[in-house]
Amino acid sequence: MSPRQITVLGECVADAFTEPAGPSNELALRVLPGGGPANTAVALARLGTPARFLARLSGDVFGRLFRAHLEASGVDLSYAVTAAEPSTLAVAELDTTGQATFWFHAQNTADWQWTPEELARVNPSESACVHTGSLALVHEPGGTVVEEFLAAAAPQTTISIDPNVRPLLVRPDVYRARLRHWCGLADVLRLSEDDLEVLLPGTSPEQACDTWHAAGARLVVITLGADGALASLDGERLRVPGVTTRVVDTVGAGDSFTAGLLHHLGDRGLLGGRLTGVGLDEVAEACRFATHVAALTCSVAGPNPPWQSELARFAAVNGA
Repeated sequence: MSPRQITVLGECVADAFTEPAGPSNELALRVLPGGGPANTAVALARLGTPARFLARLSGDVFGRLFRAHLEASGVDLSYAVTAAEPSTLAVAELDTTGQATFWFHAQNTADWQWTPEELARVNPSESACVHTGSLALVHEPGGTVVEEFLAAAAPQTTISIDPNVRPLLVRPDVYRARLRHWCGLADVLRLSEDDLEVLLPGTSPEQACDTWHAAGARLVVITLGADGALASLDGERLRVPGVTTRVVDTVGAGDSFTAGLLHHLGDRGLLGGRLTGVGLDEVAEACRFATHVAALTCSVAGPNPPWQSELARFAAVNGA
C-alpha cells in the first residue's frame, strides 16, 4: 500500500553551528537547513511518504538554501509562501555528548507571519495527516493562525503535534497555557523528556501521558534519548528501547523520530482519522521503526535524516 500524503506546517530555520576559533580568534559558523517541521518534512519524503510542506520561505540566501534542500529531498513546496521577511537564524553550540544549545535570531522573521489568507487555499482533506508544532504553533502573530488551521483540519484528517519547547525564545508558561488546547486538537502528541521537564516539571512520563490523554490526545509518545521512548495509547503503555549508534550530534533526532512514527502508521493505512484502527502492537512497531530513523540521524552531523535505502541497510545490521 502506498502511503498517503502528509502535510507538515511550520518553520525552516538556518542552523548555524559554531566551529573552533582560528588563529585570529575568529568564530566560524557552518550553516545547515533546520527547523523542527522542516526536518520532519525532509525525513518523511526521504522515507518515501509524499510530504507537502507549508512554509514561509524568505528570498534571502538562507531561504534559497532551504528551498534547494527541501526540493532535493523530494518535499512538495507547491503551497509554500515566498516571503518578503528574512529567514530565522539559530546559532547552535554542541556539548561533548552532541547535545545542542540554541540562540535564536527570530524577531520579525518570515516563519511567524502567517495570515489566514495564506492557509485558506490549502485543503487538509487531501492529506492523511497534518503535522505541526515547534515555534510556528506558539510564536505570534502566526501561531494563532496555525491553531485555527488545525482546528479546521481536525475533522478531516489525523492531527500530529510536536511542541518542541524553546524556552529561550518563548516563555514556558505560554506553552503550558496552550498545551491543553493542542491536546484537544491532536490525535498524536510527540515530545521529548526535555519538553516534559519544562511543561510539567517533576512529573513522571506516565503521569504526563495521563494528563494529556485527559485533555484529548489519543496517542502520546515521549522520546527518552538513548533510552528509547514511552508510548501511551488511551492509557495503555509500552516502552521501546533505544538503538545503539555512534552519536555525532542529536540535532533533529526527535523530528526524525516523529517522521518515522507517522511514516510507519501511514504506510499501513492507519492515518486519516482518529486512529480508531490503531492498536498497541501497531504503535510498538511504529516506535521501533522510528527509533532506527532517529539513531541514524544522530550518527551524522546536523539535522540530516536518512534516506529509505540507508535505513534499510541500517535496520538489516541491527535486526529491525
